[in-house]
Amino acid sequence: MLLMFLARLPMTAMGVTMTLYVVNDLGRGYGAAGLIGAATTLGSAIGAPLVGRYVDRYGLRPVVAICGLASTTFWISAPHLPYQVLLAVALPAGVLSVPAGTLARLVLTALVPLEQRRAAYSLDTIFVEASFMIGPSAGIMAITQLPAFYALTGIGICFALSATLIYRMNPPIRAEADAEVFTGERPTVRSWLTGRLVMAMFIAAGALFCLVGMELAALATVRASGDIAWSGLLITVMCVASVLGGAIHGAVRRSLSQGTLMVLLAVLTLPVGLITEPWWLLAIVLFPSNVLCAPTLAASTETVSAAAPPRVRGEAMGLLDAASRIGLAIGSPIIGFVIDHSSPGWGFAASAVGALAIASLGLFWRRSRTPAAPVPALTSP
Repeated sequence: MLLMFLARLPMTAMGVTMTLYVVNDLGRGYGAAGLIGAATTLGSAIGAPLVGRYVDRYGLRPVVAICGLASTTFWISAPHLPYQVLLAVALPAGVLSVPAGTLARLVLTALVPLEQRRAAYSLDTIFVEASFMIGPSAGIMAITQLPAFYALTGIGICFALSATLIYRMNPPIRAEADAEVFTGERPTVRSWLTGRLVMAMFIAAGALFCLVGMELAALATVRASGDIAWSGLLITVMCVASVLGGAIHGAVRRSLSQGTLMVLLAVLTLPVGLITEPWWLLAIVLFPSNVLCAPTLAASTETVSAAAPPRVRGEAMGLLDAASRIGLAIGSPIIGFVIDHSSPGWGFAASAVGALAIASLGLFWRRSRTPAAPVPALTSP
């Protein structure tokens, strides 16, 4: 967990660092920076299931070596590339990004007994929250206080170090009890990508849509009220609430399902826009919904881990990563559009409604793919 926490730090720092580099050092606008961010996100969404499949087939070390080399090369060369070239290589760099999230889930599934996995996944989600509290702040400090060359190269060196440590440690990605299933033929995608798994992906995408929309609406709200100086503390309160929720989720003997947690997350987010001032009252109103953040993400991992066959678990976890990134990618522009054409308070409502709509698509898919029960034949007495 500590190793994967370190591997996630440069990943959480790279978005804001690249944005500020494009705007401040290359003299481009936020739209141009957003294109690079979108290309990287799209690439990672495409690459996550592919990388997961190769982990299933070839093991951890070859994949980490290739992805670590690609990520390191991209970030070390980034300060020497013109904008057009940087934009062109952003998508393939995203495809070959180090799959820290997928690897963390696979390792935990291999090392932790079934009855303790909820606690392990919850703790992993808490570490994710911690990385988001540290990584972006460190990236902003580096790009604003140091020359861009050192900030971007530093991220590349962090990727190299984390990939090297993962390669050397080589943690198991398969439980010993599942060893025999890896000797047979790989099952086809159609045989294991069931309606339940697809629905879990949609719910995860909806949850991330809600979370990124909630954060964007919160920042827009404090900016509109003139309390932007308190935005850092507001985000910290939201992260603390998520950590608390993750601890509770991991400690209880029996938890709510992934779908129930996501619906509660959306329902508690829906009315937040009614109370937006002052900032500390907004933080109090946001606390309950953010308590459900880590549990929803942990439950998503638990659902996919239980439903996917061990032989293809890496690919399934990659699909979960892809669904989460798609939820993030579509959430920001949609909620931003709503805020721009209404008010920040409506951003919270749009986040909740959008999340429920995405999850509903998963429910519709599952029902449409579930065969109807056969009608019993009538027999004479």
